[in-house]
Amino acid sequence: MEAKQKLVVVGNGMAGIRTVEELLKLAPDLYDITVFGAEPHTNYNRILLSPVLTGERTLQDIVLNDEDWYVRHGIRLLRNRKVQGIDRARRTVQADDGTRTPYDRLLLATGSNPRILPVPGHDLDGVVAFRDIGDVNQMIEASTRYRHAVVIGGGLLGLEAANGLAARGMDVSVVHLGAALLDRQLDGEAAGLLRRSLEARGLNFLLGRQTQAILGGDNGRVRALRFADGQEIPADLVVMAVGVQPNSELAQRCGLHVDRGVVVSDTLQTYDPRIYAVGECVSHRGTAYGLVAPLFEQAKVAANHLARHGIGRYEGSVTSTKLKVTGIDLFSAGDFAGGEQTETITLADTPGGVYKKLVIRDDRLVGACLYGDTVDSAWYVRLIREGARIDALRDRLMFGEGAGGE
Repeated sequence: MEAKQKLVVVGNGMAGIRTVEELLKLAPDLYDITVFGAEPHTNYNRILLSPVLTGERTLQDIVLNDEDWYVRHGIRLLRNRKVQGIDRARRTVQADDGTRTPYDRLLLATGSNPRILPVPGHDLDGVVAFRDIGDVNQMIEASTRYRHAVVIGGGLLGLEAANGLAARGMDVSVVHLGAALLDRQLDGEAAGLLRRSLEARGLNFLLGRQTQAILGGDNGRVRALRFADGQEIPADLVVMAVGVQPNSELAQRCGLHVDRGVVVSDTLQTYDPRIYAVGECVSHRGTAYGLVAPLFEQAKVAANHLARHGIGRYEGSVTSTKLKVTGIDLFSAGDFAGGEQTETITLADTPGGVYKKLVIRDDRLVGACLYGDTVDSAWYVRLIREGARIDALRDRLMFGEGAGGE
């Protein structure tokens, strides 16, 4: 019997392991698989870190694949191990403990790194990102000892962090450079409704503010935040939620083509055909995706090629957004801002806290922004993705898939 091919996966997160799961369905015996994970945990659902922060879930609840799963599939999992170099000529990866592991195929799933604002004091004790379970544990621990939390960034992650810390009893201020919350995901109307509903939960918003410095006390821990206009606010914990950037350093060091992310083709191959890449570390047709649906679509295609079926193509994704804050329903997808050559249908029931906006171009739905009632979000995404003509649906489009037309 010939020896199995060796597949090495760098990254034990959602994209890398989903690719392995898809591969095991297609070709369970093709490879000896080794997975490197920089964290001490098995694969967990990073999307559910927000409910862990609020206390609605535990780490145990969000584990996707326990140790048994790796053992059952004969996968060698190397935890707390970082890959530091790739030797493409010899086809080996080198880990931080000096070991070298040979590969026939390599899958890079190194994810993304949180952006840290390069302001003075960004490295003080008590300044954290919101990226992994370690960050969440630090935030939970701080909430038991301190009072003032400041979240920098009014995007999805920032609001989820702020909501979680408020749920744990902290006084929370959200500092955001823009004039409205979630300015990349919502229009002004929906953002206003969201702000009012979060303020009712006790969150404080400082919009249009630029952080100039983070100030520390004698003990080396953060104590305050200073804005560009000179104002200072107290802070015992600062959470930076100002976006992520693809973690493509490893690919760059071994000479792969990198343009922000690791550049891949429609088959998720890098410029070295033996090396594939999926997830947030990837740049595909100029886009890096930070949401889970595109990562799973990429995983399917990469697995198809690793399994030597060779027929899958990834052509990009229609992305949609939800906020994981219990009791607040919002959703946006596609080109919800509208603009020239588009028409917009809106329904606003401000007292009822419901707002819906649909954007149509050339008799096709191209975008949706929903607040307060998101029941039909999956239907709208399907219509946007399929690009089907909607003239027959127009009268009931706003009222959802189940309305009329029977």
